[in-house]
Amino acid sequence: MLDPRKLHLLRELSRRGTIAAVAEAVTFTPSAVSQQLSALEKEAGVPLLERTGRTVTLTPAGYLLVEHAQAVLEELERAAAALAAVRGGPAGPLRIGAFPTATRVLLPPALAGLTGAHPGLVPMVSEIDPADVSAALRAGELDVALVHEYDFVPPVTDPSLETEALFSEPMYLTNRPAIAEAAGDPWIAGKPGTLCHTMTIRACQAAGFEPLVRHHVDDFDTVLAFAAAGHGVALVPQLAALAPPPGVGLTPLPLSRRTLAAFRRGYGDHPAIRAAVAAFRTAIDRLPL
Repeated sequence: MLDPRKLHLLRELSRRGTIAAVAEAVTFTPSAVSQQLSALEKEAGVPLLERTGRTVTLTPAGYLLVEHAQAVLEELERAAAALAAVRGGPAGPLRIGAFPTATRVLLPPALAGLTGAHPGLVPMVSEIDPADVSAALRAGELDVALVHEYDFVPPVTDPSLETEALFSEPMYLTNRPAIAEAAGDPWIAGKPGTLCHTMTIRACQAAGFEPLVRHHVDDFDTVLAFAAAGHGVALVPQLAALAPPPGVGLTPLPLSRRTLAAFRRGYGDHPAIRAAVAAFRTAIDRLPL
């Protein structure tokens, strides 16, 4: 019989590309991962990996098994959720990931409501960029996460995860009436590789120019402070601009950011996940948006 733990490693290899990356994600040694995958090949009875020097790629049989592994792992998540529902109300650790704006504005009231309604739950929050959420959820480092999507940035799809839409908010431009009029200005954007950085670059490209990004800042409070001091212009979401500092003008744009709850596929009916999503929605309804 195929071992689900080994199937998980094979799926991670198909996503991450190298045994070293898989080992880092699951806190194994690369040698241990290789041994587990070799054992999986023996269980399967066919070659799953092609090894060329230090490079490892999946064979057609390996990719086929990954497709089935996803279904198996999803069913196991669904079984865990069903058993948790039988045991009773939500209880125990709940690992929540969130991007900085949500951590600051949304999570404090959401956690208050969550622990008030379910005192047996122990929320544990980690700030994380949405680009890193998929790997953290698959690795079991998180149970649920708040992620966002921007216009001009295609959503990151991962067949092992599912999402639930929570709310949408408009974007604002600081201290300029239109993006095109900021073509010659220095810009403030997130660090390269983040969704916020990509959104800024593509919004400017859509307006007909490449932005001169002078500052790379992820925290929107700091972004607004830089803008107020005249150090550049930026695009900020409404959630980050509820109380802008003096000296910052905000022009609403026909762009939006959408926030979603993400969790492993099959795990969405777990009582703790349902309780967390309900608490997120209640907190959102009370925000001055």
